[in-house]
Amino acid sequence: MPSSTSKNSKTFPKVSIVIPTLNSAKVLSSCLDSIKKQDYPNYEILICDGGSTDLTINIAKKYKSKILINTLKTAEAGKAIGLKNATGKYVAFIDSDNILPTSQWLSEMISPLESDNTLIGSEPWEFTYRTHGGFIERYSSLIGANDPYAYVTGISDRKNVITNQWTKLKLAQTNFAKYIRIELKPKQNIPTIGANGTIFKTKFLKQNIDSNYLFDIDIISQLLNKNKKSLYFAKTKNGIIHTYCESSTKKFYVKQIRRLKDYYYYKSVRTYNYQNTISSPNLKFGLYTVLVVPMIITMARGYIKKPDTAWFFHPVACVITLYCYVSVTLLHLFGQNISQSRKTWSQ
Repeated sequence: MPSSTSKNSKTFPKVSIVIPTLNSAKVLSSCLDSIKKQDYPNYEILICDGGSTDLTINIAKKYKSKILINTLKTAEAGKAIGLKNATGKYVAFIDSDNILPTSQWLSEMISPLESDNTLIGSEPWEFTYRTHGGFIERYSSLIGANDPYAYVTGISDRKNVITNQWTKLKLAQTNFAKYIRIELKPKQNIPTIGANGTIFKTKFLKQNIDSNYLFDIDIISQLLNKNKKSLYFAKTKNGIIHTYCESSTKKFYVKQIRRLKDYYYYKSVRTYNYQNTISSPNLKFGLYTVLVVPMIITMARGYIKKPDTAWFFHPVACVITLYCYVSVTLLHLFGQNISQSRKTWSQ
């Protein structure tokens, strides 16, 4: 059971674990079980629910979670509500389909933040690879991204098997035994930091959020541009399990469509301008997919590095992603309604 004694608060500063949910019953128990097994004794669990009609709330209550109502339903709105109610020194954003792979995970994530007060947050440098995981889960851990676009264009933030690097962006990095200290500079592309086990100093986020939605990368980008000063972040040398889509190609397609529709629908409340910063990568990904050969080369290189039939999903994932990007973008350009009802959404 989590504890809040004065001794623990000194040795183990309190962590507020924020989990946005919407019909997450199928995955939530595994997530909460892994949190319960942590050797870190001082935390609270905030379930920010968007109106689940399954057993999500019942499951959350079994783990002594605090239930918060998320009337705006989106994960970003859930994060904002969780942050508002967080009482810990740190806030950890865990997705309902995440599993903490070891009992030391939370301790490993907090350790760099306690030893270096210039850091604003920490994040695992990889998705934990499980041989028994679904083929899309394995694929995501192999390329270090849930979206092949992020891998191909180099903006992903998790380590991939082919290059053994967590990003292709040219960032100033200082290597330590258990984490990498990265410098995020103004007017510089930044990796897709946020979600799936990202931890921030609560005070840092509360001082800089001015919206009902919390887009992690937006806050970082906005501060870099406003203050013209670097920010420092830790990539911890551990992983987190993301049971992303398991082995369902249909679920992968649906989630890509949702991702793109949400991007355009909520663009007016975003501050990070993807349109100006990644127009060339858009072209790069389009050519990479249409020419076919680059996809096959990546698939072959990956299979040679780490043999797994999940690599054969790579061309399929790229084609699905390109179709989703193009189709949703055209809907947006022609003024079609891309708002989404979340009544039937589930993990």
